[in-house]
Amino acid sequence: MGMMQEFREFAVKGNVIDLAVGVIIGGAFGKIVDSVVSDLIMPIVGLAFGKLDFSSHFIALGNVPPGTAMTLDALKKAGVPVLAYGSFLTVAVNFIILAFIIFLMVKQINRMKREAPAAPAPAPAAPPEDIVLLREIRDSLKR
Repeated sequence: MGMMQEFREFAVKGNVIDLAVGVIIGGAFGKIVDSVVSDLIMPIVGLAFGKLDFSSHFIALGNVPPGTAMTLDALKKAGVPVLAYGSFLTVAVNFIILAFIIFLMVKQINRMKREAPAAPAPAPAAPPEDIVLLREIRDSLKR
């Protein structure tokens, strides 16, 4: 029963729960970014390059069996090796957007975490009386 007790203590620590919440939110956030890339950005990029569906760009690397449609899905189902560079570009753009959004989030969090400007330093303590007297003597000797 000792191992179960240790596991329970480990599992309910704040860091483990925070990590679990972060992973769940990250997965959901990844789906949102996937949708933004595939549904909003890549069609615009595809239109700029003259093709409407950028993710279906590929190069067949093997012999295509007769009667197989020249689509990415059909070639993959037929076992033909394909270089799916359109899918790779979609995933790369997805990563860049996700990394940029995370960068902006971390930057904002760091800005919020910054400490308030330091209070001005307190005035120096008054020097002891003997130092004041010595300074007065020095000043009077200079005159």
